[in-house]
Amino acid sequence: MFKQLKLLDQAQVNELRAIAESGKFVDGKISNPFSKVKNNLQLHDLEAYDKSSKILHDALMSNREFNDFAFPEKIAPPLITRYQPGMHYGIHADSAIIPLPDGPIRSDLSCTIFLNGPDDYKGGALHITQGEVGLRFKGLAGTAIAYPSHTLHEVEAISQGERMVAITFIQSRIPDVMKRNLLYELNEVAALEGLNMKHENYTRLQGVQYNLMRMWMDGPR
Repeated sequence: MFKQLKLLDQAQVNELRAIAESGKFVDGKISNPFSKVKNNLQLHDLEAYDKSSKILHDALMSNREFNDFAFPEKIAPPLITRYQPGMHYGIHADSAIIPLPDGPIRSDLSCTIFLNGPDDYKGGALHITQGEVGLRFKGLAGTAIAYPSHTLHEVEAISQGERMVAITFIQSRIPDVMKRNLLYELNEVAALEGLNMKHENYTRLQGVQYNLMRMWMDGPR
């Protein structure tokens, strides 16, 4: 259900941080004015937003691990957000439908891209509920975590420093999370072990992969 990725190199991280430093940020409630749990800042500068979202979108679409895991059909333009001391984002599930200028998308997966490191701030973990335990993520700069949008999650309060991340939402060609995960695991096994199999057995395995994709995918656009 969760996938950690090495997404950006240091040059890309530096460029995104420079864009953020020169851009204007406003109260994050501008995009969700009725939220009682959102307390952060988000980039509100069209030129900076266009430039940063293209870098991030291109990085996601060129990342093989991300594509193999998410089966992306549409991706919302990633948005840089900041958390300073006292800020947090209380527990919530992401909206099922994300309105965009080109038309709405369904949020099957959410993705957080870390633009600074875990030593740059105290607190601020991404906490995703998993039963009674939950999982906490504070990734290295340039890494990302993708997770199902329906899960309850929060950004814990910052007590020191600043947390800078980008967030986006993905509409998958395989909406069902269980089917998506099963096909991902099957594809991974085929990629890792296919060359060790007899050719006729590997061919049969490929047939299963392709037929499941035909059954479960929304279809190419």
